[in-house]
Amino acid sequence: MTAIGFVTRTTNGGFRGQLKVLSICADIDIVPNRDKSGDTSPEFRIFTQGLEVGAGRILRGGSRGADYISLSLSAPDLGVRKLGANLGRTAGLYGDGGFFLIWNPVD
Repeated sequence: MTAIGFVTRTTNGGFRGQLKVLSICADIDIVPNRDKSGDTSPEFRIFTQGLEVGAGRILRGGSRGADYISLSLSAPDLGVRKLGANLGRTAGLYGDGGFFLIWNPVD
C-alpha cells in the first residue's frame, strides 16, 4: 500500500492537501461537484493551481460494503496514463482527522 499524498476534510465537504509522487509535489483541492447531473457525473472535482486535473467518485467496497472515495487524476506531468488513488483514513501518528491518497494502479 503506497501513500502518494495526504488530505484533510474541509468545511465545504471536500478535502485539501498534497499529492506527492517522485516528480510532482502539488497542492490539491478535492471539492464537491455542485453541478452533478445524473449517475455518470463524479461526486468530486480535483483542482491544482486553479486547473481541474481529475475527479472523485463514491464507490461501495465489495468485501465490507463500506463506501470510499476513488480518485482519477490526469495531467501532462503524469504522462499519458491516469493516476488512480483511493482515500484511506489515517491513524496513529497522523491522528484520525486526515486521509492518505493510496495509490491504486489502473492496470
